[in-house]
Amino acid sequence: MTRTFVGCCGFPTGRKKYYTLFNVVELQETFYNPPDIEKLAKLRQEAPEGFIFTLKAWQAITHPPDSPTWKKSKFKPREDHKDKYGYLKPTKEVFEAWELTAEAAKTLKAKVVVLQMPPSFNASEENIRNAEDFFSAIETKDFVVGWEVRGDWSQNPQKLRRLLEKFEHVVHVVDPFKALPVIERETTYFRLHGIGKGEVNYRYKYTDEDLEKLWNIVQRYAEKSAVYVMFNNVYMLQDAQTFMEKYLKNS
Repeated sequence: MTRTFVGCCGFPTGRKKYYTLFNVVELQETFYNPPDIEKLAKLRQEAPEGFIFTLKAWQAITHPPDSPTWKKSKFKPREDHKDKYGYLKPTKEVFEAWELTAEAAKTLKAKVVVLQMPPSFNASEENIRNAEDFFSAIETKDFVVGWEVRGDWSQNPQKLRRLLEKFEHVVHVVDPFKALPVIERETTYFRLHGIGKGEVNYRYKYTDEDLEKLWNIVQRYAEKSAVYVMFNNVYMLQDAQTFMEKYLKNS
């Protein structure tokens, strides 16, 4: 299982300690604000050789400025440009945001760039066109793009599959307790947001039974792909450690 990588979305403990526990982290700071390339270069230099970075793409690409997530951003779009950000719109502003995100990924030597869409990005014809235009235009030879869609996409798996079939460099990011990828790639990327009625339940702590179920899913995909298991709940440090201790200690 050497192609199974387990970590957290963000650093839930000091970086020095984290590097001794896990072999991958998904950076979150690149989502809220324009990525700081100089800071990321220092982070890459600081991390052990072989440590893997993935990152969450800057929200200017995915989220319109009226999304609540923008409240945490130091970057404030001009009032007359607000309609040009988010939803993968084929605009100058979105592509500039992508170029900065891609530069961040190259600086980190990141393996995956995660595009997490807001729940309001539904499976409409306009959004599908935007996604097709965006994925057709971007350069991704140095990393894989992970696409996490929410909202009504779970009710439209055929639309999602038809779209992803056109772009081999894009993988379907899922929480495996909610859904499985509609199409299999050489990379499988799981983000674990907690179990509950909604799409996320960050305060959920995974049980031994949950982790056994997760392991069974991971084994199935690890036969054909590199699998990333990224915990994104309040107890992610403990849950990720428990999962590794139980199932990956000797791999």
